[in-house]
Amino acid sequence: MKFLLLAFMIATFGLSNPLQEAINLAKDGDTLWLNDGIYSGNVVVDKAITIIGKGQNAVIKGDKTSSVIKVTSKNVKLINLNIESSGISQMTLDAGISCLNGNNLLVEKNRIKDVLFGVELSQCNGSIIRDNNITSKEGFDIPQRGDAIRAWYSHENLIEKNYVYNSRDIVAWFSSSNTIRGNYGHGNRYAIHTMYSSNNLIEENKFSYGAVGMYFMFSTKSLVKNNTIIGSSGAFGVGIALKDVSDFDIKDNILLYNARGFYLDRSPLNPGALNSFENNQILHNIVGVQLHATQERSIFLNNDFIGNMDTAINDTPGSKIDQIYWEGNYFDEYEGYDLDRNGIGDVSYVNFVYADRLWQYYPTLRFFYGSSIISGLNFLAKLAPFSEPIKLLEDKSPKMKPNKEKTSV
Repeated sequence: MKFLLLAFMIATFGLSNPLQEAINLAKDGDTLWLNDGIYSGNVVVDKAITIIGKGQNAVIKGDKTSSVIKVTSKNVKLINLNIESSGISQMTLDAGISCLNGNNLLVEKNRIKDVLFGVELSQCNGSIIRDNNITSKEGFDIPQRGDAIRAWYSHENLIEKNYVYNSRDIVAWFSSSNTIRGNYGHGNRYAIHTMYSSNNLIEENKFSYGAVGMYFMFSTKSLVKNNTIIGSSGAFGVGIALKDVSDFDIKDNILLYNARGFYLDRSPLNPGALNSFENNQILHNIVGVQLHATQERSIFLNNDFIGNMDTAINDTPGSKIDQIYWEGNYFDEYEGYDLDRNGIGDVSYVNFVYADRLWQYYPTLRFFYGSSIISGLNFLAKLAPFSEPIKLLEDKSPKMKPNKEKTSV
């Protein structure tokens, strides 16, 4: 393997953009070692080479007009670099690293900042984006920033152990069979956002204080497990949201201090499809589960509902909430008993909608939520109901103790 030392090229040839010239001179399989210093960006990597920073201060800096590094070859490796100063165009997807048709790309241990998009993958398959620190442009509102990592028509990639903050999303659109694992995010919009994607694995991520932890839309057949979402707030704060999503398996997640824990919008979508929610901890959210336009079947098994202001709400009159099956869940508001000491309540946990829950259907009544008037109406409705209350959910086998004894976040 051939090694090119850029310091030597600068001293000998006085090149104006030595990094691009070194790339032009390199052959497939070569490695470029960058000493500490600032190198001009806006470079194109069009061959299978490796670029590595020798220390912690090798900086590839763009001129704020386009992407800092554009990759158009397979088998490129970018390791231990500081990448900064992309352009600001959403139309051209200006990024720290932009990859088009560059399969098997490795982006590892880089520090990417002052860029619109962090790593942008377009039809790049089999790539690894691992252990990078990524943030977006300062001074932009979150929706105007680019995505920390964007996968577009890109499949079988590994996005792992990245720290993303103050950016927009980690996106997988029209992208399937990807693994998004062990990432940490803070202050993002939708920390993970998939659309028209399938067979993705999303696991062991931790996201805090964004608008939405994870938003899955028009997607199918994915596994979402062992993630922690904390403090999703704002007008549509949600831990995990599903819109028109079918055949998802969502288990062993922790949803803590969110405006809503789960939000199900017409999910499942496909007739005969099933979404499964199992062994999740839904803790201290304003709403544990919000249901919207329910038409198909979901199941909730062995989940813990603790400290939520409302365990569940349904905001769509006429939706088929009886399609949802509940079994073995723990509800901290359960008032039943267990005479045979088997750990399962002898009577069902039933959640009814009384007068004080009318705000679920009529948002204008939220102004009175928690008022003495609504509380009085609710008390009278329970004491002497003048109409049948609406049954929101029934678990015939509620647990007497939480399914998981301890929570570590």
